[in-house]
Amino acid sequence: MRKYYLRMILPLTLTLLFVFLEALLRSLPNPDSVVLDFLVDQNHLFVILFLSWTLFTVVKLAKATILQKYDISTEDNLKSRKVHTQINILERLIIFLIILFAVGFILLSFEKIREIGLGLFASAGLAGIIIGLAAQKAIITVLAGLQIAFTQPFRIEDAVFVENEWGWIEEINLTYIVVRIWDRRRLVLPTTYFLENPFQNWTRSSADIIGTIFIYTDYSIPFQALREELTRQLHQTDLWDGNVNVLQVTEAKEYSVEIRILVSARNSPTAWDLRVHIREKLIEFIREHYPESFPKTRIRIDGGKQPAGGA
Repeated sequence: MRKYYLRMILPLTLTLLFVFLEALLRSLPNPDSVVLDFLVDQNHLFVILFLSWTLFTVVKLAKATILQKYDISTEDNLKSRKVHTQINILERLIIFLIILFAVGFILLSFEKIREIGLGLFASAGLAGIIIGLAAQKAIITVLAGLQIAFTQPFRIEDAVFVENEWGWIEEINLTYIVVRIWDRRRLVLPTTYFLENPFQNWTRSSADIIGTIFIYTDYSIPFQALREELTRQLHQTDLWDGNVNVLQVTEAKEYSVEIRILVSARNSPTAWDLRVHIREKLIEFIREHYPESFPKTRIRIDGGKQPAGGA
């Protein structure tokens, strides 16, 4: 917080200095002087620039003040991620508006540019239509960013599955979204993608998640022994949150049975580690105690019998 206050001192001091200087120049005699008009115009330009700089710092300070109350590194961070998402988008929108108005005031402060603008205003209708059509995609993208900020189909650090990849929402901007993939790659998508295409949000209502494990075995596997081993392994690991512990036979196929295991964890990365851990331990358990229960292909051979008409 202190660094933002320190950063504000310089632009605020310069802004006040040039405001005072402009008031001083305007109070001088001989108001029709070309040199004086030039100095006033240049001074006015500096006032706009330094005021914009000051406003940028104020926005950063306000953002830091609000977000320091919401820590997204905690386990139960649903509200914090919601606030971070809204504040980040709002910050970018305000900065965009500050830049837009600053440029507009700078252009209007020059007499010649203002006269040219007024002269072209009458013929700006057609040009506006052309520019509007050309910028339609960009405008739609920005509006999509605002819609995401306030409707929040996802938030900062939400775990999502998109484009056959899973990761976390790292940045939410007005025009694009950055997804941090589990292997540290970055997937950059336009904001309109998330309004036009389906995606999975694994942490929308809470961070905890249920992981699914499939194991295929022979019909001879003792299911109750497998359930007991699953429970034993879950109680021996800190990855499990203590909520979901289910083992079910979900399919009986020609050569094997499909066993589905459901386990829960406090967040998606932990759920992934838990799934890998349980899968490994159960395979080891079957190999050590019931090796005959791995899937096998049965071939029946009738000895001594020959097909009719054989030699």
